[in-house]
Amino acid sequence: MRGERGFALVITLIVTALLVALLVEFVSEVYVDTSHSHNFVASQQAGILAESGIAGGIKLLQSSTLMRKGEPFTSLLEIWAKPQVVPLGEGTVSVSIEEESGKLDLNSVALPSGVSNDTFQPIFLRLLTHLKLSPELYEAMADWADTDAVPRPNGAETAYYSALKSPYQAHDESIDTVEELALVKGFTPEVLAKLSSCVTVYGSAAASGVATPININTAPKELLAALDEKLMSGDLVERILEYRKTKPIKSLSEIPGLDTLVQSLQLRVVYQGTIYRIRAEGKVGDSVSVAEAVVKMDGLKPTVLYWREY
Repeated sequence: MRGERGFALVITLIVTALLVALLVEFVSEVYVDTSHSHNFVASQQAGILAESGIAGGIKLLQSSTLMRKGEPFTSLLEIWAKPQVVPLGEGTVSVSIEEESGKLDLNSVALPSGVSNDTFQPIFLRLLTHLKLSPELYEAMADWADTDAVPRPNGAETAYYSALKSPYQAHDESIDTVEELALVKGFTPEVLAKLSSCVTVYGSAAASGVATPININTAPKELLAALDEKLMSGDLVERILEYRKTKPIKSLSEIPGLDTLVQSLQLRVVYQGTIYRIRAEGKVGDSVSVAEAVVKMDGLKPTVLYWREY
């Protein structure tokens, strides 16, 4: 009898252990499924917040246009230039805007025809020098964009790229995105990090062949210094930066010392931009979604030139 009782006890303990194990597994599955469901919902909500942030950014640009009342300038003093963080329900949306018109259009530098642009190529070369980057990068970029198959001395065409471990062809036409430069010889992540705030591909050059001037009111310091050799030294760039802290530049002659550069810079700079990059980040709990759009503003009418979500 004692043996039977002991055996029954052992069976009972085993069954109990199995039931406990099954219960733990069931609870774990319920928790994981619930967690996945919550994360999915949070991710969807974050994506919606990011998209709404783009719409909000466009509204900011439209408001700035109305507030300018037809004045022919855009500047970093406007409401669009100030980052916005807005709490919405269980999450937040952050919106930042930068003006692409205040950057150097690479399609004004590297032309599909292969002919050098005497106005904007020197600006790009000076920018490389100012950023302590190799001037050979210009030749590689020019070969990437031109339609011929003959490489420049320090450039590269399809013959070079097709011999790589993961082969591909040169683009041989206008550059579509700044990120595309990662495929070009010499354009390492470090190079792109230095250039990214100063260059764009959104201008009129690709569409019309007309080079795109740079908005002096929104151009970064490094690009301002590259506009002319005389700006590479001295304090003229600092004068520009100080002046536009309080009011937009409407004429170079307004800034002491720059009156002598009015003629040489007249084809290189403007005082108003129309193309903007809006970055919106939606966050719900630990879920983060980002949307980016490049928008051209025709008065109050926006045209989306580029969109991505990640």
